[in-house]
Amino acid sequence: MSQENVEIVERAITAVNARDVEAYLACCTPDIELHTPLVAVGGLYEGPAGIRRFFADVEDAAPDFHLHVESVRPVGDALLAFLNVTATGRASGLPTGTPTANVYEFADGKIRRVRIFADRQQALEAVGLSE
Repeated sequence: MSQENVEIVERAITAVNARDVEAYLACCTPDIELHTPLVAVGGLYEGPAGIRRFFADVEDAAPDFHLHVESVRPVGDALLAFLNVTATGRASGLPTGTPTANVYEFADGKIRRVRIFADRQQALEAVGLSE
C-alpha cells in the first residue's frame, strides 16, 4: 500500500468533513461505489451522481456530521480506516458518536470502492483479519 493511497483517503475524509463534493470526487474513479451499512434501504451510492446524493443525504440527516480518524492501515491492496463519526440528528436533535470502519479499494491511483461498516469486526473479517 503506497503512502499516496493513505494521502488520498485523508483528502477524501477532509472533503467529507468540509462538504466539498468536488474535492471528494477528485479522489475517486468515475465508477466509484460507496456502500453504507444501510445498503438495503438506499445505502449504495454509485458514480458522481451517487456521491452527490450521499453528500446531500448527510447534510439533510445531520448537518454537523464529522469523521474523526483513529487509525489507517494497509491491508493487502486495500486500506482499513477506523473512524469515529459524530453528528447531531436533524430530526431528533440527539448527538451521537459512533465507531465505524471503512475499507477503501483503489484503481488507477484513486478510490474505487468504499465499504463502511458499523461493526469493526465485520470490517476486519472483510479484509481477512480478526482481532
